[in-house]
Amino acid sequence: MSAEAADPGAPLRRRSRPRIDLRRLGRVALRGPVSRDRLPDAISHVAEAHRAHHPDADLTILRRAYVLAESSHRGQMRKSGEPYITHPLAVTLILAELGAETTTLTASLLHDTVEDTEVTLDQVKEQFGDEVCYLVDGVTKLEKVDYGAAAEPETFRKMLVATGNDVRVMSIKLADRLHNMRTLGVMRPEKQARIAKVTRDVLIPLAERLGVQALKTELEDLVFAILHPGEYEETRALIAAATGPDDPLETIADNVTHTLRDAGISAEVLIRPRHFVSVHRVRRKRGELRGTDFGRLLVLVGEDADCYAVLGELHTCFTPVISEFKDFIAAPKFNLYQSLHTAVVGPEGAVAEVLIRTHRMHKVAEAGVVALGNPYAQDPAAPPQTEPSDERADPTRPGWLSRLLDWQESATDPDTFWTTLRDDLAQDREITVFRTDGGTLGLPAGASCVDAAYAQYGDLAHTAIGARVNGRLATLSTVLSDGDTVQPLLAQDTASGPSPDWLDHARTPAARIAITGWFSDHPDEAKPDPETADATGPGTRGGPAAATEREAPARSRSGPRPTGVVVDDPNAQVRLAGCCTPVPPDELTGFVVRGGAVTVHRRECPAVAAMQEIGRAPVVARWEDGEGRESDAGCRVTLVAESFGRPRLLADLTEAIATADAAIVSATVEPPSEQRVRHTYTLRLPDAAGLPGLMRAMRDVAGVYDVSRAQHPAPTG
Repeated sequence: MSAEAADPGAPLRRRSRPRIDLRRLGRVALRGPVSRDRLPDAISHVAEAHRAHHPDADLTILRRAYVLAESSHRGQMRKSGEPYITHPLAVTLILAELGAETTTLTASLLHDTVEDTEVTLDQVKEQFGDEVCYLVDGVTKLEKVDYGAAAEPETFRKMLVATGNDVRVMSIKLADRLHNMRTLGVMRPEKQARIAKVTRDVLIPLAERLGVQALKTELEDLVFAILHPGEYEETRALIAAATGPDDPLETIADNVTHTLRDAGISAEVLIRPRHFVSVHRVRRKRGELRGTDFGRLLVLVGEDADCYAVLGELHTCFTPVISEFKDFIAAPKFNLYQSLHTAVVGPEGAVAEVLIRTHRMHKVAEAGVVALGNPYAQDPAAPPQTEPSDERADPTRPGWLSRLLDWQESATDPDTFWTTLRDDLAQDREITVFRTDGGTLGLPAGASCVDAAYAQYGDLAHTAIGARVNGRLATLSTVLSDGDTVQPLLAQDTASGPSPDWLDHARTPAARIAITGWFSDHPDEAKPDPETADATGPGTRGGPAAATEREAPARSRSGPRPTGVVVDDPNAQVRLAGCCTPVPPDELTGFVVRGGAVTVHRRECPAVAAMQEIGRAPVVARWEDGEGRESDAGCRVTLVAESFGRPRLLADLTEAIATADAAIVSATVEPPSEQRVRHTYTLRLPDAAGLPGLMRAMRDVAGVYDVSRAQHPAPTG
């Protein structure tokens, strides 16, 4: 299987190396007579594959496990007519080729003994130790009980629980399903279709998330052949017709080989054929297939830095297709996958996709968590554990699996569990967001602050009222990006509950199940919250607020000009724009509007850019020295207060405004959204110098998290 066995320092070469043919290896493993005085030929194939990855492995335990499995299954036959021992042998060979460690292979040989024979777990523990016993027990629990119509949902629920404690249980289960899919032809067509659909909906996404691409791709092809036989045959015929001596990828591979050799980069350049489903997807995407669409180039190097050196040479010496470039080394996928993806244009315009990775990356890309060995092996350099613990901390367990384990216990209904599981597995990308305490949260792409709140606080998130994202206030509907820092904000009232709107923004099963469960327990709470409505005050459910007066005429010092504002034309009527209500010491810009009047805006007002876009020339405007205020009537300003809804909020805000000696000209309060309320006030102050103090007083009101100057678009005149 492995390009990992290749010597990175060996002379540069290129040869076609197909994807691992696990089916062929499975047949080979079952050939040859069994001799009592030596390692049986069947298990010797497993031993050979195992030694390729683990040269120093002790094979004694494998022989003992085979002897026990063969003797206990003796006389049992599969529906295909083969001796039953062929099944655990084939499953074990699949895992051996992927690089599984000895304990996993031992448990794989024995994975059906406790369920189907007289062998007990105590016997397994006595002969092979606690680890093997733990794995065999985990696999056995997946298939032990008949659950009737809910068999598949309950079986996979148990699979998740078992896998959460040891990812090797899932590895054995995936290999077990692969061999069963290979021999599915003996089943009735309707049963084949049912098993294939479950494999497609659950097992293949799980294999993808565990990074076991070698299993995933063959499972995809087997499911494709069963569920879409016509399209499968068309694809098979296309691949067969494209196989020949004139492979355009060969020419590009030769050019890449020479390019890298001339650059002094030691690399192995391989042609990697696409599997059936991959070819079918490319065909659906592009219509007519090109000669280079039946495979990709794989460049294997020794170090991470070499990957980028190869990329630089390819983009320098060939024409790159920039839209095809992806860096999964700097940002690995959720399933541990790392590689550089690019595409280059070869001779005669042929475009070849190129994968660039180290030998280690390639091993993990093919085998995923299986390639990582025993995640529970004691590190000799680590301090000894002083107290025994039932918790099996797994450093390879992906975050998505931890999430599934967190919510699966809450989904008591099998149909809810099944639907939610499929929806979660459909997520193909994961992001990591940071908590303010230094911890991290793994969430699916598209997750919102609602998801982060439930991921961090569980049911306490029912009281969430907002969040801070990267230090700024944000609504709970805000979609998070990879690397964001998020701090959910909880209300002090622990009796409050979620909003029905949260279900529109929740992406994680944990959040959706928790919210749905809360409303199931509080059916009357699905209606609008009267307290939240009261927070806006009577008669305030209008549309979005706009400035009450778009242009506020200011008193003129001589004729129509307002006191404190100077423009180029001393006779022009000057108006302060109501959209931004400038006050000293705001920087000003004016524009001539209909009737020859000059409307003066704050320089950062959005209306300024809008005026300039339609060709209006700006007029120089400034505050007059020593003036800058309306001496009798004071100055006018429009403020926007953002707050979380609560009772008496409007009363407290108006009291704060009155205490600051400001008069309310007009006020508009928008309908609450996700417990957030937006207030817009047009106020008159005796002096512009009091504006900062007024804004501070408004911010100090409980529940108000931001107060800012209004930025409403102004009419263009």
